[in-house]
Amino acid sequence: MDGRGYELLHADEHLLVVNKECGLLTVPGIGPEKADCLIARLQKEWPTARVVHRLDRDTSGVLVVALDADTHRALSMQFERRETAKTYIAIAAGHPPKESGEIDLPIRKDLVNGPLQIVDFVHGRASVTRWRVLELLNEPTRTRFELTPITGRSHQLRVHLLAIGHPILGDDLYAPADVKALSPRLCLHAQQLGFTHPATAAAVEFTSPAPF
Repeated sequence: MDGRGYELLHADEHLLVVNKECGLLTVPGIGPEKADCLIARLQKEWPTARVVHRLDRDTSGVLVVALDADTHRALSMQFERRETAKTYIAIAAGHPPKESGEIDLPIRKDLVNGPLQIVDFVHGRASVTRWRVLELLNEPTRTRFELTPITGRSHQLRVHLLAIGHPILGDDLYAPADVKALSPRLCLHAQQLGFTHPATAAAVEFTSPAPF
């Protein structure tokens, strides 16, 4: 990625699509040490760049950025209405007992241990993830999953896989120490993103294979 922290997959007068690397914030965090982020880097070349959606700092993958207010509004509505198509790849500990399934567990912020999220059946927001096994791996026992988030809650995929007994390798927030130690990075990647281009009304899809 030439040290930029991202790979440019597509650019036109309305939007950009990039492949964000692991370890780079999408937007600035709290404090000057967290000012460096994807949107700040993009705005050096495209000053009008606006965030439409986010990926966690340690999640890599495909992300779309708007270049004008109308495009930003239209794309934001697509995400809000769940009209986009998103596919993630993860490697997580253990082998599931079946080949596919759906996780329907409500999530809310952990008020005691932020920025963690937790499952809460009383106060949590509806959260749904579909999954299927791509490959069963051994030594150690682990699984390559394809994940489709139906909702877009913070840390949803990490919390949902943990909840069904499959913490993601390299996850420094949710995985037990032995699972975290199995990878130098979080093994979660946004591999595919599909949406309707606001300017052309064409269905478009962008893919970046998982680097693990």
